[in-house]
Formats: sequence, C-alpha cells, structure tokens
Amino acid sequence: MTGVQTCALPISELRTLLDNREVSAQDVLRDVQDRIDAVEEQVKAYVTVTRDEALAMAKKADETLAVQKGSLLTGLPIAVKDNMCTKGVRTTCSSKMLANFIPPYESTVTKKLLDQGYVLTGKTNLDEFAMGSSTENSGFHTSRNPWNLQCVPGGSSGGSAAAVAANECIAALGSDTGGSIRQPAALCGVVGLKPTYGLVSRYGLVAFASSLDQIGPITKNVTDAALLLNMIAGHDPLDSTSVPVDVPDYAPYLGKEIKGLKIGIPKEYFIDGMHPDIDQSVRAAIKQLESLGAIPVEVSLPHTCYAVATYYILATSEASSNLGRYDGVRYGHRAKGKDLIDMYMQTRSEGFGPEVKRRIMLGTYALSAGYYDAYYKKGQQVRTLIKQDFEKAFEQCDVIATPTSPSPAFSIGEKATDPLQMYLSDIFTISVNLAGVPAISLPCGFTSDNLPIGLQIIGKSFDEATVLQTAYAFEQSTSWHTRRASL
Repeated sequence: MTGVQTCALPISELRTLLDNREVSAQDVLRDVQDRIDAVEEQVKAYVTVTRDEALAMAKKADETLAVQKGSLLTGLPIAVKDNMCTKGVRTTCSSKMLANFIPPYESTVTKKLLDQGYVLTGKTNLDEFAMGSSTENSGFHTSRNPWNLQCVPGGSSGGSAAAVAANECIAALGSDTGGSIRQPAALCGVVGLKPTYGLVSRYGLVAFASSLDQIGPITKNVTDAALLLNMIAGHDPLDSTSVPVDVPDYAPYLGKEIKGLKIGIPKEYFIDGMHPDIDQSVRAAIKQLESLGAIPVEVSLPHTCYAVATYYILATSEASSNLGRYDGVRYGHRAKGKDLIDMYMQTRSEGFGPEVKRRIMLGTYALSAGYYDAYYKKGQQVRTLIKQDFEKAFEQCDVIATPTSPSPAFSIGEKATDPLQMYLSDIFTISVNLAGVPAISLPCGFTSDNLPIGLQIIGKSFDEATVLQTAYAFEQSTSWHTRRASL
C-alpha cells in the first residue's frame, strides 16, 4: 500500500490495514520513525526513542500477522510516559535522580500492551516526577506544542500529548494526578481519558501522590481512547488500590444516542478570568450536545473553590512520603558526602529539580508535628466534601460538562516564575482526582490564535461507558477532531 501516511491514522483504521496485510507492522513503524526523525528535534516529545527495540517488536508482530489476525494492538507503535516501568528500557521520570535507572520489571499496563503485541516507540517527556503543568519542569528539556512551537504542550504528560498530536506515535499512555492527561490533551488538540481511580493498575507507575495517580490513554480520537482503555483496565492483585469490578467492553457504547441524557453544567466552572474563546467554545459544545437530544441541567459543586488548596496539601504530603525512597543508597543518583547524612543531602540537592524540592518541602511541612491537623487532616476533610459534591450533582445528571483548562497553551516561560499561576492551570481538572471519578478531554474548538480548546466530560465512578458515549456523540457531530497541527 502506497501513498498513505500511516503514522497519522488511528488505531481502528490501522488494525484493519494490518489484518488485511495491506501494510506491515514494519511499514507502520518506519512511517512513525521517519516522522520522529523529521519533527522530534522541534517537538522534543521523547526522553528515549527505542529504535532498535521497536524494530524487533515490529518484526515479531509481522511474524504473528503472517499466520493469524493480530490482537487489537499487534504491531501498533505506542509511546509510554517515562514514569511507567519498562523492563530493560530506561525509565527516568524526567529526573536526574533516575537518569540511568533501568527497571528490572514491567509495569502492569505495559505488560498488558506487550501481551497484545504492541511496538514501543519510546518513553515520553514529562514534568519531573509528574509535578507540573507544562513539561518545563523536566530535568532534561521542555517539550513543545505541535500547534505552536513557542508554546507549552501542557503537563505533566506533555510529551505523550505532543507525540500523539505530532503523529510521532499512534497513541500514548499518560498518568493523571491533578489533570496531567486531560490538560495536555486539551492544549495539544487530542483526546485524553483519566479513568476512575482503581480501574487501571498503578503497579510499576512511579508514585507521585498514590491516592490520586491514575494511568490512562492519550489518543487521536474517542474510539481509540475506548479501545486502549479496554486493553489496560481491570483488577490487578499487584496493586492494593485496584478495584475488583467487572470491566465492560466500551466499544459498543460508541454510537449510542444521547437523547434524554442529562448533562450537568456546574456554575463554578464558568468563571471570570477564563479565556473568552474557551468560554464561547465550551458553551457552543454544550449547545451541540443539546441539539443531539441531551438535556442541560444546572448543578453546583460548591467546594470547587477549595480544590486547588486541598490538592496542593494532599498531593505534596504524599510526594514528601513517596520521594523519601530516593536516598542514594538503593538505586538512582548517588552523590559523594563526608558522612551518611551529608550524602543524603547532596544526593537530593543534585538529583531533584526546583519544583520537586518545593513540593517535598510543602508536604513535609503539612505533615510535621503541630501542623498535621491544621493542614493534612483538614485537607482530607475538604476532599470528602468535594467528593460529596459530585455525588449530589450526579443525583441530578448523568455526566458533567466543563472546560478542561481555563486558558489555551501558553508561551514557554510565561508562568515558569509564578508557581501559583501554574497551579491554577489545573483548576478545572483537580476536583476529578480528589473525587476519584472519570473524565475525558476532547477537542471542541480553537482560539483566534489557532490553539486547541478542550471540552471535559466528567462521569460517575466506574461509568466510563457513559463518558465515552457522550464524548463520541459530540465528536462525531463536529469536525474539531479531524484538524491536525501543520508541523
């Protein structure tokens, strides 16, 4: 088959081409690697490009496809955020602390992809230890937005979103602690799904905030998000927070009409200071859902105003605990010191970047004697109130529609010296993680500067099916998802 740029095709179309043997897995990989060669120097989506490993995986896939139809992902080039352990492949978390770390085991999600016969294109860049909203906190380099190379791709899964948007992979995995899948998906004009906490195993995901972290897909369209979620969801005894629930096949929900579905519109998410083009586009998207038969219902999430403060107490507290393992003794970077305590101090001073140090200090303070009740305990109490807000809202509606981000992609360096402004980038996504519910971001428009705008659809716990059904209905009734960055 000639003349087709396979790197630009979604999973569903490539699966048919591969199974009909119109293209080979090596053909698809060659297209993707040619694209990486052409644009990666500009986009900087990857920390590690696994060129040789990918070729071996593609050859193995072709051997399988020569005798039988493949599994869904057989032969498909997929990127993985560089905070998921890949056995024998460097996993850095974009930190100098783990610059040369090679995991001795495979994370559950990547093991599932391996069992499907996927091809690993490489490990994508992120804000160090997933702490950030722009990838500017990477210990190696800042990724760039394919729609405007002077802008950030969002974060912390900025490398994954940029790679998908630039056709440097067919799809990617990201992780979402406070919006880190959805916000970069919105800024890069792709689809990002944060599943219900406990639906996808965290085993082998390097921890930032264990009660908030969740792995999910970043894809070119909603169909691919559903297909990839099918592959990675499910109970895992290796993860104590994995929930033993029956996981449906999400594909049949795509195409179901949404007539009569109640769409909650929270007044707290349409705020002063939001970019006017985003306000206009999201309101138009809600009108579009209404034209498809959905019923808009005003709901209230009254504790939204406390979400950012609550998140940055709880997430930093968990980070302070989780990052204590990087001591220069067991693995990772080790500095010289005149004694053990000095070695600890030098190791962490050299290994961690400024944002990681900031969050460790915030979390350590919140957990310290005399402040625990005032900060951490109070944060947990407010988290419960935020979760109850969603439970009450979902008594009146089936899903909730909001903007994903209050602003489009911003210029590199614009917010780097103002942590509070950077933290506010996640104001519409953080509550979802605190409540543990699922949410998706998908394209719903563009600013006057041709930067993508994301619509967020939030669902009830373990009701990814309705979230995907709603997202697909909107996507198929518009053309926003068909636009591609002219990089």
